[in-house]
Order: sequence, then structure tokens, then C-alpha cells
Amino acid sequence: MIGVLVSGEGSNLQALLDAGLPVAAVASNRPAVPALARADAAGVPTRVFELESFATREERDEAMALWLCEEGAEIAVLAGYMHLLTKPFLEIFPERVLNVHPSLLPEYPGAHAVEDALAAGESSTGATVHFVDEGIDSGSVIGQVRVTVRPNEDAESLHRRIQEVEHWLLPRCVNLYLEGGVWPE
Repeated sequence: MIGVLVSGEGSNLQALLDAGLPVAAVASNRPAVPALARADAAGVPTRVFELESFATREERDEAMALWLCEEGAEIAVLAGYMHLLTKPFLEIFPERVLNVHPSLLPEYPGAHAVEDALAAGESSTGATVHFVDEGIDSGSVIGQVRVTVRPNEDAESLHRRIQEVEHWLLPRCVNLYLEGGVWPE
């Protein structure tokens, strides 16, 4: 069973749901985001863990991880979750946290990967699913798909095309992980 962490629209959450993957619960760091409505529509339990409601980020992350476990989650998937996870969360889900990122990691980690790739003049970038560790997008890669940058393409257009790839890639990598497989080279 999968616990999904979200912060916004939830299009990658929707891709997981549409793929029929066993989503047990959805946690968000932000209230009233469209991702929570998507989970509600699918009958998936949701809960909001606003940072302001906890003394520290570590306390929030531990509470969030414990709630996901109570809901039956065995792995956690970050689907547009925009906070770094701290050690207490990662210790509850050791080597069982996956993230999707809009670049070909290790190139362009962080929140501005698409803009950074365009600023560098890259002819291609892509999408990566990787394990989460305590660094910024530094965990081992599970799977990647390359996306060609079109001439004069802007960040909005490129990000939209990368998201289409993420919607294909994330469910496949999560399913592959659940089945104990390896991404083909």
C-alpha cells in the first residue's frame, strides 16, 4: 500500500490512481489543494500536516509518517510534494520513499530544474523517479525518460511536456518497485 505526499494540483497522484495502484492515504503540507480533492473523489483518506501546526519540521514529518503507517502505507511516494523530508520520516520508511523530479538527475536538482535546464541551453532534459534520501534530489535513480527541448521553448511548455512523461513514468516505476523489478537500461 502506498502513502502519497502532495502539495498542489495532484496530477501525478491522479496518474497513480488511474493506474490502479493501491493508494492507502494522501498527506499534504497545504490545505485545500486540488490534490486533496482528487484523493477525496477516489475515496482515499486525506490529512493535512501544516508545518505551522508543529513545533519543528521533524515533529511534523514524524506525525505524517506515523499517520501514513496507521492508514496502511508501506511505501511513500512524493507526487509534487514541495518540502524536504527529515530524518524521522525517512527512518520510518527506510529506503521506501520515491520521488518524481523534472530533470535527468543528477543534473538540475531542486525546485527550479526546468528553468535551470533552459538557462543552461540544454537540448534535452527529462523526468526521473528516484529514492529519497536526506539530500536534495540525490537518491538513487529508479527510472528516467529523456525529453527533447524544442527550439525557443519556454519553461511552461517544457514543464507541461515533462509532466506528461512523469504521468507515464511514475506509476511504472512505483509498480516496478512494488514488484521488486529493475528499470531496463
